[in-house]
Amino acid sequence: MTTSSRLRKLILTAHITASVGWLGTVACGFVLAVAGMTSSDSETVRASHVALELLAWFAIVPLAVASLATGVLQSLSSPWGLFRHYWVVAKLSINLFATLVLLLYLPTLRDLAAAASTPAEEIAQLDSLSPALHAGAALLILGVATVLAVFKPSGLTPYGWRKQREQRAHGEGVAGRPRHLDSAGE
Repeated sequence: MTTSSRLRKLILTAHITASVGWLGTVACGFVLAVAGMTSSDSETVRASHVALELLAWFAIVPLAVASLATGVLQSLSSPWGLFRHYWVVAKLSINLFATLVLLLYLPTLRDLAAAASTPAEEIAQLDSLSPALHAGAALLILGVATVLAVFKPSGLTPYGWRKQREQRAHGEGVAGRPRHLDSAGE
């Protein structure tokens, strides 16, 4: 898919914004979960569970979906491609996995928030460890995705090798440009 440089930059900006936002809101969720887990104040524990559900539905989920969508658009509109490089495939896998786990975990957050909203519910019965573990694991894997995006480890997939051979056979450079315009020097 060929796009203008301006459109690619717009898509990249949207992807970075959504991804950084996702990472930031997960960090906020981790803070809320740890506060709920460690506080001896029952109102803080209750409030953290209610806030976690709101944060998940209105910030984390939209940013996760936006990161996934803009990441796919970014890879399709850039020379990196969606399945050409292992680091792109790894980032896509991480994003899909994290988004799926998040969506599957939403009913648990809903139940915890509902229990925390019930005055008769004993604070001791609220599961405060689970949200902290999920948020901590999410921070870890989103950190790995960030490292992959920054360092872009080398390694073409079999599909990437085939596409590269096809481009060379047609006299094109690595990114589909004529060789004399290819800044990669190949």
